[in-house]
Amino acid sequence: MQILLLKLRKDNNLTQEDLSKLLGITAKSYGQKERGKMEFTQDEMFKLSKYFGKPITEIFLPRDYQIGTLAVN
Repeated sequence: MQILLLKLRKDNNLTQEDLSKLLGITAKSYGQKERGKMEFTQDEMFKLSKYFGKPITEIFLPRDYQIGTLAVN
């Protein structure tokens, strides 16, 4: 789940529909991406980064990063 993105969206009183329109995808697809069921494309990550004025790394954590720990493979 994209917890930081969810927090940004809610803190800015935005809906999944709002951000799906920004990205040019369906609200259903956006919801799946926010829940981690599908991956955001690089273009989508750049658009969200620019929209919120935050670095990509601040919004999208490394995949192995889980609630305060970095999984070692």
